[in-house]
Amino acid sequence: MEKISKPGELPQATQAAAAGKPLHLVRRDFGALTDAVEATAVVLALTAPERDQRGGTAWAERQALRDSGLLTLAVPAEFGGPQAPWPLIYRIIRRFAEVDSSLAHLFGFQHLQVASINLFGNPEQKSRYLGNTVTAGWFWGNATNGLDNRTSLVWREEDGGYYELNGIKSFCSGATGADMLNVTAPNPQDPAERVFISIPSQRAGINVHDDWDNLGQRQTDSGSVTFERVRVERNELLGPPGTAGTPRATLRTLVSQLILIEIYIGNAQGALLNAWKYTHEQGRPWISSGVERAIDDPFTQQHYGDLWIALRGAIALAEAAERQLQQAWERGDALSAAERGAVAVSIYEAKIVAARAALDITSKIFDVLGARATARKYGFDRFWRNVRVHTLHDSLDYKLKDVGHWVLTGEVPVPSIYS
Repeated sequence: MEKISKPGELPQATQAAAAGKPLHLVRRDFGALTDAVEATAVVLALTAPERDQRGGTAWAERQALRDSGLLTLAVPAEFGGPQAPWPLIYRIIRRFAEVDSSLAHLFGFQHLQVASINLFGNPEQKSRYLGNTVTAGWFWGNATNGLDNRTSLVWREEDGGYYELNGIKSFCSGATGADMLNVTAPNPQDPAERVFISIPSQRAGINVHDDWDNLGQRQTDSGSVTFERVRVERNELLGPPGTAGTPRATLRTLVSQLILIEIYIGNAQGALLNAWKYTHEQGRPWISSGVERAIDDPFTQQHYGDLWIALRGAIALAEAAERQLQQAWERGDALSAAERGAVAVSIYEAKIVAARAALDITSKIFDVLGARATARKYGFDRFWRNVRVHTLHDSLDYKLKDVGHWVLTGEVPVPSIYS
């Protein structure tokens, strides 16, 4: 797909991205995808601070994601996709989150929707939806908020029989401008169970609202979507297997949790690299430090040591969990509940450490940057705001409780929409 660099040679896009960056810290290796990833990251980085302040939909940057050829990475080879391993996809999410957390969110959730089809769909649905994701270049959005139960699905006998979808969903990331939507609603036969629905976003009765106005993640298009008498065909309800059944089907939650983790880490890494650059170019040592350069100030060095170690710890746990997820994914229907649970514990560990590290790093960079760095033109606050919003996605306290329960009893977490 992409030109492979010679051993020891950085791809051209990587060289450009690395200019003025700490080369001993930056590692940009995405194999044959390196140039595509770096070229896209450069586009996202170009206007990220200004767009973050403005909010709204990043139409040009969404198109850059479409043009990158990277939206199909999770599609299996049998349906025409690259079938990239999850650890590679997660590293790309981290890279994009380093420069533009909102677009990294949309990129990550694209692959979550693809994974949903792969896990929940029947063979015909996989062939249709995943095949068209490749051939038609579909961008996926979602209306699957598990805590928002304001949708209903009823069966209509007329006109050959169909389902009718009504209601509203909040936190519908990527719905604006999407080609397809994954939607959840109570199962008409068992309202305690939810079903996944995959439908075109332009279908009559679907209204995507521009009402996302939050502290961070300002260009994730995470507003609400209303459904008014939307026709849904039988074969647009995913399954079998659907959301219930084998431990493999419950991997969707774990795929999602690791996307969140890499968004935390990407923000932390972006904050640290921006701070590094500012410290070298504009930093000032404290007046009583006895040194001439900010990078020689002993307390500045101490702060950077703490921040770097926190970041490295989060990355190490995240990458270990991603390798475990890949192994579980490859087990397919042979995956046991105990094996799935072990992966979940590793992901919870990584999430707690990553969230703490990201909140700490994105806040404490200002201890080394100083008051001048709080100027609006730099936009350094966006890293903290993005992490602060994203770490509220689901309760970290209950993730910590689940880990503690496992430590004390050896019992793994019970799968749910957030666990």
